Amino acid sequence: MRLFNYLGDDGSLETGLLEDNRVIPLPWSLLVSLTEDDDLNGLRGAVEHVRGTAGRRPTDLRPAAGLEPGKIVGVGLNYREHAAEGGRAAPDRPLLFAKFANAVVADGEAIVRPEGTHALDLEVELGVVIGRRARRVEAGEAMAHVAGYVVVNDVSARDWQGNQAALREGEKGDGQWLRAKGSDTFLPMGPVFVTADELDPAAGLRLCSWRITPDGEEQLMQDGNTGDMIWSVPELVAHISNAITLEPGDVIATGTPSGVGVFREPPVFLEPGDRVRCEIEGIGSVENPVVDWTEDPRDA
Repeated sequence: MRLFNYLGDDGSLETGLLEDNRVIPLPWSLLVSLTEDDDLNGLRGAVEHVRGTAGRRPTDLRPAAGLEPGKIVGVGLNYREHAAEGGRAAPDRPLLFAKFANAVVADGEAIVRPEGTHALDLEVELGVVIGRRARRVEAGEAMAHVAGYVVVNDVSARDWQGNQAALREGEKGDGQWLRAKGSDTFLPMGPVFVTADELDPAAGLRLCSWRITPDGEEQLMQDGNTGDMIWSVPELVAHISNAITLEPGDVIATGTPSGVGVFREPPVFLEPGDRVRCEIEGIGSVENPVVDWTEDPRDA
């Protein structure tokens, strides 16, 4: 089942069934279904009721983020080649960090470069959406708690993160990743949600990202595969839920493949006027312009 989140004519968040390049409206949102209906059972019934009725083309709708998440748990260095490109050994356990709901923006909305950073970078990632409360679950049981997947872009301020390749003379990083990863607009999320029964990340899904310059030149940045993950989706759910209770609607950003800008020679950082597109096989894409904080459309 593929769902598409969009804004209705009155600005409210709506969810529709995405089928045959049309979106058929559903009577309630994905988040309501996850938090009130124990997994996706209620939503599946609604889908069967509307299937075959008239819909609208996705291009005629204003996309919204695929979810309004509660908690967002990020995972660092979860791809072997990404760890290697930074000259680091794979960690012996998942490296976790937090992002906030204020970081989420929809397809087409601006990524805002905050005042004080000059080293924005992109990270295409598979977002895992929790559908059932997970507390100290075993890896073998973890997929029963996963509702599905979305595309996310884990935008990062590499200088604030403390990456040496991004620091200018006299600069120091924050010593932790909260501001570098959790600033406003730092988690673009695609409008399409795909249920877990339709995709198997362990079998290998292609992930790609592009930097698109103001003159329209497309630079392929990342071209990876979820088969390169160090820790699988079930292993991540088990590890995280051992310490952090995961609730319906929470999202795990599962890490990024190699090709990020900071480890290129010379480094490639996002500049105002650029666009960024992140795409995952079987799900879809999210594309966003980059603006400086002085041009933040939220201040208009």
